[in-house]
Amino acid sequence: MAWLNSIDFSRDQLSGEIPPSIANLSFLSKLNLSYNHLEGKIPSGTQLQSFEASNFVGNNLCGPPLMLNCTKDGEVPDDNNEKERKKLNGVNWFFVSMALGFIVGFWGFVGPLFIFKAWRYV
Repeated sequence: MAWLNSIDFSRDQLSGEIPPSIANLSFLSKLNLSYNHLEGKIPSGTQLQSFEASNFVGNNLCGPPLMLNCTKDGEVPDDNNEKERKKLNGVNWFFVSMALGFIVGFWGFVGPLFIFKAWRYV
């Protein structure tokens, strides 16, 4: 593993903390851990801090290269806006309302055609 050049674990539903041993991978030129369920502090090492912050987006991580600093215990500080965004992330209400509107509109037009025989002939 010490010779790994790139790792892409994006959108893999990983959870837990990033292992500190990943900082020892000296040949690592690309690392993408975005959109998982990782939490805690990004291990310190010159290589991990050189990656872009977009490689860690979608997790509950803190520390460089992210702008969010960790607390003394290495925990991610609570952010009410972040919690609210995660709560709303489960359902995209725009698409739910679009689908519901389509169904109501479609059956509002086609439904009476099934019921009233005279309307079908018109």
